[in-house]
Amino acid sequence: MEYITSSPQDTQDLARRLGKLVPPGTVLVLSGPLGAGKTSFVQGLARGLNITGVVNSPTFTLVKEYCGRLPMYHFDLYRLDEAEELWELGFEECLLSGGVCALEWGERVTQLLPPEYLHIRLDYDGERRRIIHFMPVGEGHSKLAKELMQDADFSD
Repeated sequence: MEYITSSPQDTQDLARRLGKLVPPGTVLVLSGPLGAGKTSFVQGLARGLNITGVVNSPTFTLVKEYCGRLPMYHFDLYRLDEAEELWELGFEECLLSGGVCALEWGERVTQLLPPEYLHIRLDYDGERRRIIHFMPVGEGHSKLAKELMQDADFSD
């Protein structure tokens, strides 16, 4: 499944809609080249979870927690040396919390992920357009991706 956005705002709107749909325990793996919009996507996700305030990349802290409809744990794994370092960041506790885990550069730790997650790959298609690929792993995340795609106008 894929969706094309024509601006950073469109990307955030798509993610906001996803944030309104995600159930407790959702794991999102965001991948794509530098500058593709992973952090922008997470910012939209946060708005959909009713998280207020600034949401930015946890590049140096590696993980940030936000409170909203569900807690959101935003991981930036770009600087991770080894996948096992994910456990040191408290990933297991985040999974058990019933919140939403959004992992930028999450493809670096796929061997440590739970059996179900939604892989979201953002690719450039020109200067502002993005192709966003949704690759669900597991039945629950497949239903989530289909539900998101069914609401093509993203109305509230």
